Amino acid sequence: MSAGPRRTLRLLPWAGPEAKPCFLITDDEGGRLSRLADLTEATRLDMGARLLAHAEDLLPDATEAQLRFLAERLTEALRDVLRVAESRELRTRG
Repeated sequence: MSAGPRRTLRLLPWAGPEAKPCFLITDDEGGRLSRLADLTEATRLDMGARLLAHAEDLLPDATEAQLRFLAERLTEALRDVLRVAESRELRTRG
């Protein structure tokens, strides 16, 4: 008796209502939603890298308002990157 394809649980790189985690149950890593999640992860990682480069340029002469805005954006980027890292860790363990 065949067990069939192995189903996996994937943490998606976006949150659901009330900022709760979203998961995808899949047996196909090449599905439409998986590809969208891959693209979203790559985009968020790229945006984080670009924001870090911008922060490095801005910091020496930034005003208080610019620093606050930058801190807020860096916090968002770090949250996104940590979600991507957690998702990838779960997939490698799975």
